[in-house]
Amino acid sequence: MPLDDSSSDQTILEVGQFYELLTIQLESAFGRRHPRWVRGEVAKVYEKVHLYVDLVDAGSTSSDTKRPVLNAHCWGSQWNPLKKKLAEDGITLKPGTIVNFFGYVDLYAPQGKIGFTVTSIDVQGLLGDVARRRQELIARLQNEGLLEANKRRALSPVPLRVGLVASPGTEGYSDFTGQLLMSGYGFEITLVKTAVQGEAAPAQIVSAIETLDRRGVDIICLVRGGGSKGDLACFDDERVARAIASSSTPVFTGIGHTGDESIADLVAHTRAITPTKLGEEIANIVAQWDQRYLRVPAQKVLTATEAILDEAAEYVAERRRTMILAVRDRLRAEERQLVATRQRLWLQGTHLLDSASQMLTSTRQLLSAYDPKRRLAQGWSIVTGADGSVVRQLADVRLGEVVRVMVSDGSFESTVNEKNGKSA
Repeated sequence: MPLDDSSSDQTILEVGQFYELLTIQLESAFGRRHPRWVRGEVAKVYEKVHLYVDLVDAGSTSSDTKRPVLNAHCWGSQWNPLKKKLAEDGITLKPGTIVNFFGYVDLYAPQGKIGFTVTSIDVQGLLGDVARRRQELIARLQNEGLLEANKRRALSPVPLRVGLVASPGTEGYSDFTGQLLMSGYGFEITLVKTAVQGEAAPAQIVSAIETLDRRGVDIICLVRGGGSKGDLACFDDERVARAIASSSTPVFTGIGHTGDESIADLVAHTRAITPTKLGEEIANIVAQWDQRYLRVPAQKVLTATEAILDEAAEYVAERRRTMILAVRDRLRAEERQLVATRQRLWLQGTHLLDSASQMLTSTRQLLSAYDPKRRLAQGWSIVTGADGSVVRQLADVRLGEVVRVMVSDGSFESTVNEKNGKSA
């Protein structure tokens, strides 16, 4: 028997009938023809073709056992275009995200669950929430002094050992490395391969920065080419920002296109607007050092050396001219001396010859006075023995010896028959 007589007139419903009635009531107020906006915080999210989200009151905590939970889902036909739009705007549905869902209530009787079918998502609201969270993160990093931490790291004057955090084969990677390779300087690039978009990217980027920081490179470069806001979302991750700030090595960024600015750019030591520009700036740092400390001093040395050589060449030329003039003057003086000496020798020779000629004449005159021919002409004769020697005394001849007697007009032979004198 029923305890309350007042309920005796009501029809007793089977469970299925009850859910049918309940479904009719819900659909009449919150069904497909009466969609509503629902705001909440994502507690859990799961995606496999379709999207499944547990939505709770914003600001509630998991320890609150009485917090209401709405099981929302978005079917694949509706979720795929919504997902693409969210990705383009850099939005990812994850626990903690405040979201506005537009849809209708449905009831799944076999499990006794009330669900919410999502047909649209308030992207502008999510963008506002993303912007708010981004500004909150920037403010938090600013208050902790992390926005300036890496900027205080001393940069090597010649950063040739470059640590690179990038995805090989991408356009950003090629643009950056191309600038270093074409610079003409000997850059040593140490690459740590990472994903540069997607949910796995932040953790890999953090690990790569820490690895390169331990290897003692001169500079760490975080490189990623252009893409949508969703593609670049990993560079707004707090973990990446803190890894850059904590690095003892200067971190340079070249992320996206001109106009893109991530939190990683704000925390980095130096930010370039593109990977290509980052490569140019690093090459320019080395080029400036090369110009200041190598080329300019070398040019000064070259200029000074050329000046010394010019001065030496001028000195040598002057000495050459001096030597030529001195030798010429000396040769002329020697020539004059030779002429004078020749003149003196000629005069002396002439004088000697004249003196000798005079002496010869005198001697000839003297000798002519003693010429035997003159004596023979005066009647004298010369007697020579058989051996041709002049007979000067009787002892020079013997009796019977034939002697030759020379007279003025000839000679004749005579035989010694008698010797008269003291020695006879």
